[in-house]
Amino acid sequence: MKPSQLIEALKCAIDQRISTFIWGVCGIGKSALPRLIADQRKIGLCDIRAVLLDPVDLRGLPRIDGDKTVWVPPAFLPRDGEGILFLDELPAAPQMVQAACYQLVLDRKLGEYSLPDGWSVIAAGNPASERGVHFAMPRPLRNRFLHLTLEPDLDEWCVWAMEGQRIRHEIVAFLRFRRELFISPGQPNDNAWATPRTWEMTSRALDGLIKAGASKETVFAVLSGTIGEGTAGEFTAFLTMLHTLPSIDAILLDPQGAPVPVGPSERIAVATGLGRVITPHSIGKALAYLGRLPAEFVVLAMRDASTRDSAITHTPEFTGFATQYQGVIA
Repeated sequence: MKPSQLIEALKCAIDQRISTFIWGVCGIGKSALPRLIADQRKIGLCDIRAVLLDPVDLRGLPRIDGDKTVWVPPAFLPRDGEGILFLDELPAAPQMVQAACYQLVLDRKLGEYSLPDGWSVIAAGNPASERGVHFAMPRPLRNRFLHLTLEPDLDEWCVWAMEGQRIRHEIVAFLRFRRELFISPGQPNDNAWATPRTWEMTSRALDGLIKAGASKETVFAVLSGTIGEGTAGEFTAFLTMLHTLPSIDAILLDPQGAPVPVGPSERIAVATGLGRVITPHSIGKALAYLGRLPAEFVVLAMRDASTRDSAITHTPEFTGFATQYQGVIA
């Protein structure tokens, strides 16, 4: 399922109090989705890394109460309110820890402890094919979950990246041109390879490298440590190509005179760069330049801009754009 589809399914499961397991390869954002839903609904999130627990950690410690033994549940389990109890990296936990979750996942109890009515259980983990720390999940535990598999989607990721300018626009432009490098697992023994997680890391690393005025050699060496040498080589070559293009400021100053790139990668880069900076005040000049490009690049830039700043959609220039390109937008 794409992230948007999986979020919709998780919300339904939460409303119906169905314990759900998210499967997926490493680095694609499984852990981020429960946090996103909790933030959207303004509910709590109890993030428990099962791999760090011993079996007795979940039930707690015993104490003597008169003539009987009473188990004291751990402080990290929720007592009231509503939220998501997130059991992350569950397949990496030893099987005795997984077995301790049987009652919690199905019956919402753990010895004397009961999960409050407003809380739901979500778990996540990597399949054995990822070659991480992995213990086969006992069949009785698997049978207690609704199982969903997350598949990353580049188009949705680009929308997320551009919304809050979370990822550098050079990376978004590059991946739109080289979509197959969004996730590039490389060789089994590689230390670094491309995933949504490492592209976000690359964006932050590139911020620091540019501020420091790092050399091309240093940029390549550092990015090889986040996305792997092959992908880093292609991306740094793409960065070099960007320096041959007209700057975004030059385009907005002279939209009719600024040169128009010919190659598809250059056009994607310019459209993505414009989409990142268009405002309600500059949309007219941006459209004057974009009108010199094929329709798909105009739509690409305007979709990015309107996603980032909805005020753009209320301008007469945007209305004119939507009317002119309605066939392409549809």
